[in-house]
Amino acid sequence: MQKFITFLVRKIPRPILIKFSFLFSKLTSVFYKGNKYKCPVCQNEFRKLLPYGNKGIDNRLCPSCLSLERHRLLWLFLKEKTDFFERKIKLLHIAPEQPFLKKFKNLSNLEYITADLVSPIADVKLDIQNIPFAENEFDVVFANHVLEHIPDEHKAISEVFRILKNGGWAIMQVPLDVKRNTTYEDSSIVTPSEREKHFGQYDHLRLHGLDFAQRLEKGGFKVEIIDLVSEIGIEKSDYYRLDNTEKIYLCKKNTNDTK
Repeated sequence: MQKFITFLVRKIPRPILIKFSFLFSKLTSVFYKGNKYKCPVCQNEFRKLLPYGNKGIDNRLCPSCLSLERHRLLWLFLKEKTDFFERKIKLLHIAPEQPFLKKFKNLSNLEYITADLVSPIADVKLDIQNIPFAENEFDVVFANHVLEHIPDEHKAISEVFRILKNGGWAIMQVPLDVKRNTTYEDSSIVTPSEREKHFGQYDHLRLHGLDFAQRLEKGGFKVEIIDLVSEIGIEKSDYYRLDNTEKIYLCKKNTNDTK
């Protein structure tokens, strides 16, 4: 299974993976039932999780809803730290993530719009560097694991800031190298093999470091870094299969912070 998933991630175009992934989950989830780990998104329990990533790292992907560590962390953040599930919210979800798609669509309090440049499950086709929505239109924007793919990251962050209402907020998580103080990018690195070697994935344009909050702030945001994994504790974090290095970067657009 590990070699098979590694092959899929490396060789199959992402839109095709997205289109057929839930069929794959239906075929595999029954074989992983147990009670050692729990996915907080779909609430199912498993003896282990599926491997995932270019290197096929074990015990990462929920066999049922296909959540990864970052999805489970975001779900817990939304449940425990926000009024996301109760308040009337206009939400733009860029690069919509499959573990959330049906759940968000079924929430009566959300006006939910999905968008992407290539995803077959998105409502609107758009480039995050030039978002075709008016200023101050959305209460919340999600754009997770997007910025590492974008040529002009600053323009993308500024566009998200522009379309948010005053008092709105965004989540724009990225793969983060916690051993690196500054983000590494080099525009001369253009081939898929070299990008994978330098940035961790064939279609990544940079490897973010601990200066990520400062990069978000340059786009106009006030950034709060939330270490939810530490709050939850080691035992429960392992039960949910969270990444103990990952934090939530909550990007706020406050009235007195606007440009």
